[in-house]
Amino acid sequence: MPAEPTIADLPGLGPKSRVMLAQAGIHNVEDLRALGAVVAYVRTKRAVGGVSLNLLWGLESALTGVPWQQVAREHRTSLLLALEDHERRNP
Repeated sequence: MPAEPTIADLPGLGPKSRVMLAQAGIHNVEDLRALGAVVAYVRTKRAVGGVSLNLLWGLESALTGVPWQQVAREHRTSLLLALEDHERRNP
């Protein structure tokens, strides 16, 4: 049985992103999948500060396998709406 991939194995997330995720308490792929890109982004932004939307694109890329540049172009609006909705419900 193949080993579960680690966050380092996921596309779209570099070393800086992995450090920020760890600071936010997101240590493995299971955590990331359970939270989803938007909640993981919000949690990281609240824990670390200074986090750009590039992390949101990278998280979505990591979870879907779609290159982050494509995520930023094609899924930007839906992700921003989901982010706005989440932040409104969880101030």
